[in-house]
Amino acid sequence: MKVALVTLRFDAPGGVETNVREVARRLAERGEEVTVYASDLYDEERWERRSDFAATVDGVPVRRFPVHRRLLPGLTLPLLTGLVSALAQDRPDVIHAHSHRYGHVLESAAVARARAIPLAVSTHYHPADPWEPTWKKGLLRGQDHLFGWTAYREARALVVETRREKTLVGEFAPRDRLRVIPPGVDLAEWSRHPDEAPPDGLPGEFLLYAGRIASNKGLEGLLRALAAIPPPRRRPLVLMGRDWGLRAPLEELARSLGIRDDLRFLGHVPDRAQYRAVFRRARAFVLPSEWEAFGLVLLEAMAAGTPIVATAVGGVPEVLAGGAGVLVPYGDAGALAAAILGVLGDDARGRALVSAGRARVGELTWDRCVDRHRELYRSIGA
Repeated sequence: MKVALVTLRFDAPGGVETNVREVARRLAERGEEVTVYASDLYDEERWERRSDFAATVDGVPVRRFPVHRRLLPGLTLPLLTGLVSALAQDRPDVIHAHSHRYGHVLESAAVARARAIPLAVSTHYHPADPWEPTWKKGLLRGQDHLFGWTAYREARALVVETRREKTLVGEFAPRDRLRVIPPGVDLAEWSRHPDEAPPDGLPGEFLLYAGRIASNKGLEGLLRALAAIPPPRRRPLVLMGRDWGLRAPLEELARSLGIRDDLRFLGHVPDRAQYRAVFRRARAFVLPSEWEAFGLVLLEAMAAGTPIVATAVGGVPEVLAGGAGVLVPYGDAGALAAAILGVLGDDARGRALVSAGRARVGELTWDRCVDRHRELYRSIGA
């Protein structure tokens, strides 16, 4: 089957980007003819475009298109110049577009409609942040319904990662087309070389956060929780991930809280062996986000055998089903501090979390995810 995977960014850090890359590689390994269609954008926050991307990634060809930031004045809706003509010319058997509120999804739907090509869309849905002004929330809700009336009515299947996302997307999209397909983790990758060396300079014992250093990740609350832990019981906090403009404010907040020496920024760690080593050496993994559609890093922490503390938002409670992590309310620094202390101070509790995590992560693999995608493509293409 000839499959077109359409996404804004590819071969770049991020959860959606990892999802598309893992699915593309495994589809190709199973004999599907896969092509990725993406922009020349590397970093959406800085709007950093590149011209040095590889033409093939993991054996999958990638077609790149110049990205334009705005479809309408004041509205960020990136468009990929040349995507429509490329998809129309290539005539894949299935088009699978990723993300919500992005122009390439509308472009994919236009080609699907004009050429009678089956369309699937993975929404990776994120509702408006609570701190957004009322006008912005209204604008984003308007975009939700715009996509529901247009691209999502053209799609033969809408892929969501959790039941929670299914409920939210079902408020503006055809409910009968929603399919829950969780992403996964490569257990074989995480089972090899447990003695891998981490980057230099890691503390002997530490708490870990991994992901974008961004405003919607709840990191200010995590610093306040860390400051609330008595110094004799406190552990340094390592933040691993690309800075989306929040590092300087976090450093200033840490100084004001008296914990600057307890903070370590690793930045993006591209070496997978080093990345895995950081997870394995952490005393606990903490994900304090305001929202997570799923949270791939939770699967990585479970695969690494690291206890998890996370906020009960979005799809996180479903991911951590069966006692695979400690859940706390978002924005409650006291509860977060107490949960971290509970894990640090109770080895039996930590072992129970690790055991539950390993059982849970065995149900969420990329192989299962890709098998379900192949079944879906054949069902909508029939």
